[in-house]
Amino acid sequence: MTTTLDPVVLDETAEAYGPWSAVVKAGNILTIVDLHGNQAVDTLMYAADDHSIRYSAAATVTAQRNLFLSARTVLRSDDSTPLMTIVADEVGNHDTVGGACSQESNTLRYGHHTAHQHACVENFLIEGARWGLGKRDLVPNINFFMNVPVDADGTLGIVDGLSAPGKSLSLRAEIDTLVLVSNCPQINNPCNGFDPTAVRMIVTTP
Repeated sequence: MTTTLDPVVLDETAEAYGPWSAVVKAGNILTIVDLHGNQAVDTLMYAADDHSIRYSAAATVTAQRNLFLSARTVLRSDDSTPLMTIVADEVGNHDTVGGACSQESNTLRYGHHTAHQHACVENFLIEGARWGLGKRDLVPNINFFMNVPVDADGTLGIVDGLSAPGKSLSLRAEIDTLVLVSNCPQINNPCNGFDPTAVRMIVTTP
């Protein structure tokens, strides 16, 4: 996690509803601050010099034998290459199976009147294009701060988040890692408290 003594490399705001991206150099720390609480931060990760090496939910979950992410979780690629490690976590539970909302899924779940609404897949495509990424490069993503409990029968729920204003998590880059974020614009379920808000993205070097 960041301290007042850590040199700041980058300190930016990912605006409500919008995308964000940056390359986090190996050894540097990315801290995501949930400024207002209850904001889902959809996240993808790629090796900065080879985008075919990318975050794998299956490899990450299998390696840690836990469906949810928290402190000490190593975020891995398909071949188990460590991309980033969660080194501090004030929330304690982050989703890796709920996926990213899209205009198509919104209409299916919530009705055709939502077809015009911006969604995470669109954010990923817009921001990913800056790095030469396209739709075929999108994979199942992490949803930091999003609360998706799994019932005994395997049913997934999307419920109020466990975060609160000012809560944060910190990730150490194990290799130079491109981090691609959609600061989730979903307003049809409680993943953002029905009110998407900004988050702070801070990169520091130890």
